[in-house]
Amino acid sequence: MDWGKIGLFAGGVLAGSYGIRILTSRDAKKAYTHTTAAVLRMKDTVMKDVTTLRENAEDIVAAANDINEERQRESDAQMIEDAKAILAQAAENGVEAAAQ
Repeated sequence: MDWGKIGLFAGGVLAGSYGIRILTSRDAKKAYTHTTAAVLRMKDTVMKDVTTLRENAEDIVAAANDINEERQRESDAQMIEDAKAILAQAAENGVEAAAQ
């Protein structure tokens, strides 16, 4: 028999038994409770930050859509002005061609 291995095994069982007692002790439960409370507080803070970030992102997207709509209106107005100028020029050229 290898007494060293048996001693290690017995030490492991003993440490495991005391480890379980320590982990289930009143002080350990108190530590778990405080740790869980801290995690829950942190979760609330993170969720508030996520909500704020989401709201800011929605505001940014709305502003960007407004900018794009304004640019489209300006582009459409410019196209209309260009078309009017082309029609006016064509009308002048048509009158001049008819006069010749």
